Amino acid sequence: MEDVDTTRVVPGAAEDILETLAAFGLESDAPVLVQSERSVRYAGALEQLRKRDLAYPCHCSRGDLAAFGGVHPSRCVVSGAADGRPPAWRLRVGASVVDFEDGVCGAQSQELARSVGDFVLRRSDGCYSYQLAVVVDDADQGVTEIVRGADLLDSTPRQIHLQRTLGLPTPAYLHLPLVLDSSGRKLSKHDLARPVDRADPLPALRAALAFLGQHATRESTVGEFLRVAANRFDPARIPCERKTHVALRKD
Repeated sequence: MEDVDTTRVVPGAAEDILETLAAFGLESDAPVLVQSERSVRYAGALEQLRKRDLAYPCHCSRGDLAAFGGVHPSRCVVSGAADGRPPAWRLRVGASVVDFEDGVCGAQSQELARSVGDFVLRRSDGCYSYQLAVVVDDADQGVTEIVRGADLLDSTPRQIHLQRTLGLPTPAYLHLPLVLDSSGRKLSKHDLARPVDRADPLPALRAALAFLGQHATRESTVGEFLRVAANRFDPARIPCERKTHVALRKD
C-alpha cells in the first residue's frame, strides 16, 4: 500500500482500494505491506548510501532549481536553510546512463544527470521518496515483474540505478498505455474521474481488455473472465506509441 506520503493519506482510502481490487478478482497472495509502517527499512537503505557518500543533505527548494529546469546539478545551489529547516537527502547520480528493455515500449535509455539530476530519497518533512520506497519494497517482496502505467516509464531508470547501487535485483518492466480523457489527460481522482464500479466489475474488465488490444471474452463471472483472459493474453497486442528506442530526457 503506497502511502509513504503520509501528508496526503485519506482515512479509509486504503481499505476502499483493497475491497475494490477484491471485487475485481485481484487479491494479494501475500500479506499487504504498508509503506507508512516501513520507515525503518527505508532509513536503513538511506544510511547504507550515506555511509558510502552516495547520499547527501540538500536545502535546495524547487524555486532554487527553477533556473536549472528543475534538474538538481552535481552540487547544491544553496549552502543551507536560512530558516533552520531540516534538509532533504539526495542520491548522487554521477555520470550514470541507464538502459533497459520495456516489455511494451522496447529499448529505453536515460542519462540521469541530464534528465533528473541528483534526486530526492527523503524529503525535508521526513517522508521517504516514492523512488526509494518502491525499490526497497520490490526487493523485500521478491518482485520479478512490474506492470504499471506508462506515466511511470521515466521513473524506471532512477529505480534501476537505485537497485544497482543498493545491490538489489532488477525486475522486468512492462508499462501499459494510459486511458485519457477528452483533453488528453490521464484519468485521476484529482480531476474528478469516475471510479470503477465494484458492484458490477465485468463491464470495466471487458473495456480494459479491449483497450489493451486483447481478444474479447464473454464469461459471466469475474473469476472465469480473469482465468480465460489470462490464458489468452498476448503482450505483443498491447498498443504503444513508442516501439523504438527513446531517450527519456526533459529536453
